[in-house]
Amino acid sequence: MVKHYRPPGKKKEGNAARYITRSQAVKHLQVTLPLFRRLCILKGVFPREPKKKVKGNHHTYYHVKDVAFLQHEPLLEIFRDKRAYEKKIKKAESKKNPDLANRLRTRIPTYTLDRIIRERYPKFVDALRDLDDCLTMVHLFAALPALEREKLEVDRIHNCRRLSHEWQAYISRVHKLRKVFISVKGIYYQAEVEGQKVTWLTPHALQQVLPEDDVDFNVMLTFLEVYETLLTFANYHLYHSINVKYPPILDPRLEALASDLYALSRYIDANSRTSVVDPQAPTMSGSEQVETQNKGTQPDESDLRLAQLQYQLPLNEPGALMRLAEDVAGEDEEDEDTRECKKLFKSLKFFLSREVPRESLLFVIPAFGGVVSWEGEGAPFKEADQSITHQIVDRPSQGHKFLSREYVQPQWVYDCVNARIILPTENYLVGRVPPPHLSPFVDNEAEGYVPEYAETIKRLQAATRNEVLPLPGVGKEDLEDPQKLLVEGVIDRAEANEAAERKRKMTLEQNRYLDELKMEVDGLQSSSTGPNNKQTSKEMEAREESEPDIQRIAQDHANMSKVVMSRNKRKLYEAMEIGKKRKQANVNLLKERKKKMEAGQKFES
Repeated sequence: MVKHYRPPGKKKEGNAARYITRSQAVKHLQVTLPLFRRLCILKGVFPREPKKKVKGNHHTYYHVKDVAFLQHEPLLEIFRDKRAYEKKIKKAESKKNPDLANRLRTRIPTYTLDRIIRERYPKFVDALRDLDDCLTMVHLFAALPALEREKLEVDRIHNCRRLSHEWQAYISRVHKLRKVFISVKGIYYQAEVEGQKVTWLTPHALQQVLPEDDVDFNVMLTFLEVYETLLTFANYHLYHSINVKYPPILDPRLEALASDLYALSRYIDANSRTSVVDPQAPTMSGSEQVETQNKGTQPDESDLRLAQLQYQLPLNEPGALMRLAEDVAGEDEEDEDTRECKKLFKSLKFFLSREVPRESLLFVIPAFGGVVSWEGEGAPFKEADQSITHQIVDRPSQGHKFLSREYVQPQWVYDCVNARIILPTENYLVGRVPPPHLSPFVDNEAEGYVPEYAETIKRLQAATRNEVLPLPGVGKEDLEDPQKLLVEGVIDRAEANEAAERKRKMTLEQNRYLDELKMEVDGLQSSSTGPNNKQTSKEMEAREESEPDIQRIAQDHANMSKVVMSRNKRKLYEAMEIGKKRKQANVNLLKERKKKMEAGQKFES
């Protein structure tokens, strides 16, 4: 069928009709560019990449349906009303009318993001999958200083700190922490909540210096506004899943001493005991609790809860620190990982010196069943307690020592957590250089290089679980045919060559050993000289020449496979080979660095 002629500009089709540029979207919505950015962040609208960019490659494109989605958003009218009130306030101040300006400030329309969070995350699993960036952003702002020029208010910082401590207290309560890694950027944590892995980054407890021109804090504060509401809803759901009321009411004395995490643990312990005694106690809805907390008013039963905190849990009870109620009614059955993590530090008692990262260790140690205290007011027990098994110290030397405990560096705790066993403390004693801190997020087998300390940890794990490991240097490829493993894709070509070389050497050694046994049986000596030795060497050379060349066989097989491939598959195969070569180059570089390091250590010794 012949297509009718369409005059230009009358009707658009294809990408021209489905996508518009950012300037067109701003003009269509009749808003400013900062307000458009804020709406897109709040509603979760992101730019698109059309196959054909009609206006050019230097434009940012949005889908027409996304722009229509923003056009019908009720927040758009609220932002317009707020802008009108700001103009009225500015006009009243310019006319020297402070009473009118104050009256207008009290009438500025307000809004909440509860409805938007419910729209973006209809199920709780969807919210858990999006918690990585949320937790990282909240923990970042919890460590930042308050600055008026960047609109970082003190209440905002305190709210982020409260939300982060509530999340950490829940993870410690249910023992769901799985991995910890300390890097230059900060401390990486990974927890498993309701089958979803949540990974976040917390900055080090150091003085943060804010850049002036490199970071747009308006955009970050808009993201933080969404993440605060999202984390509040997530904490509310998680706390109610373990029969604990939310928001928590903390002991004001511990809160004044900056022991929020300890105060949260005491609150959860007391509330868990109360919920077991009286499970039908009246509770507030989530929106009402959040609204009550934002207004700064306490519920009617705050005095009762504070009394329970004061009298049910003594302040100096060692078990109160992060050792929460274990047999709570309505708890789901724990999986194997949770039971293993729960018993790792069960029989250990820690004390933290003042120079170690206190908040991180107060979060990690109780999450794996340990009891911990610190140096300062509000601590559950003092340094002179004779039941302390380990004291965490991060200084060159320790003056006064108790013989009943071990003094280790903080890295020992994190390495034990990642290995899931209690590692020996000889390498982590005070004043010694600790072993390398290995990342639990790296699969050494997939990378092709296993560090030496990782092998040591693997042997310790096998000894703990009464397992038998193969001899070092002997693997599956040493016992099976390397050519068959290469064809099946079990090993790559470099590994096949190494396996073939090892197998050839093992075969030669085996043949030499058999020849020596035969000579001993015949009454001859293996070290005698004469034609027998020459004959034996000739036989070994003949056997060596008769063995197939694994490199040539692998090369022939690869060439035959590439012949029957299509062009796209051949290019994909070549790209995979380039990636394998690059990975092997990295492995060789690591091995070379290891050799140089060992040579330097031998030279120094």
